Amino acid sequence: MEAQKPATAKAPVAKAQKPKSNAPGIKNASWVIVCCLVVAVLLSLFFFGNPRYFEFEGEAPISMWFFDGESTPKDGSLIATIFKGGIIVPILQTLFLTVIVLAIERGIALHAAKGKGNIAKFVEGVKACLQKNDIAGAQKLCKEQKGSVAAVVAAALVRYEEMDKNTVLSKEQKVATLQKEVEEATALEMPALQQNLPIVATMTTLGTLVGLLGTVLGMIKSFSALGGGGGAVDSTELSVGISEALVNTAFGIATGAFAVIFYNYYTNKIDNLTYAIDEIGFSIVQTFQATH
Repeated sequence: MEAQKPATAKAPVAKAQKPKSNAPGIKNASWVIVCCLVVAVLLSLFFFGNPRYFEFEGEAPISMWFFDGESTPKDGSLIATIFKGGIIVPILQTLFLTVIVLAIERGIALHAAKGKGNIAKFVEGVKACLQKNDIAGAQKLCKEQKGSVAAVVAAALVRYEEMDKNTVLSKEQKVATLQKEVEEATALEMPALQQNLPIVATMTTLGTLVGLLGTVLGMIKSFSALGGGGGAVDSTELSVGISEALVNTAFGIATGAFAVIFYNYYTNKIDNLTYAIDEIGFSIVQTFQATH
């Protein structure tokens, strides 16, 4: 009788982990827009539509959105005037809040991507270590610095050591491999740095266009008030139309202006980080080429 062979358990195959960027941030900005919409609607219902900012007859409703009668802002209240801007105002407030939230998010993300120390000093320190062929010292600087620039340099230095010990590849192949490593590490970091900025850029135009839409709707109401009543001007309807036009214009301009400022500011910061990455990557490749 043949002895049965013991079943050999197969060792679990470890899944290769996808490398992650060192720049944190919100991955799905759609949730930011939804949350900002909820906040804008609540503000419109219970803050801007609070009955205490209006003068009207009858019992006070929970919100002026549920009041069908005539009402006027109390003592020229700006909050009530904003409410009179109409249904487009909460949409504009959603866009405005989205710009503010994403601007704060990008600020935190780019600060983390920058690392702990000054980028220029870090680049100069790594260059000095490379000139002395002190790879360990350069790697220590990367661990201390952290951030996206340090991550690219650290990945390049690991490949630098591998190519230094490699005796199979030619010098040209080693340089090409090292250069490819720098490009791949840079390509990993760049999308995380630019994340959500296209949405901010879209808000520059979208905010202005939505504000213009609200302005046109307000002007339509104004002209309707002027043309109705058999020649008599309905001052209430006229003031509502003008308020709606001006409030929407103000929110649209504010949204577009803030979006442009934040987009250009963070684009400039990303360009500085990219320049630092390109500079140090070029130095690593040139140093290897000159010393091998």
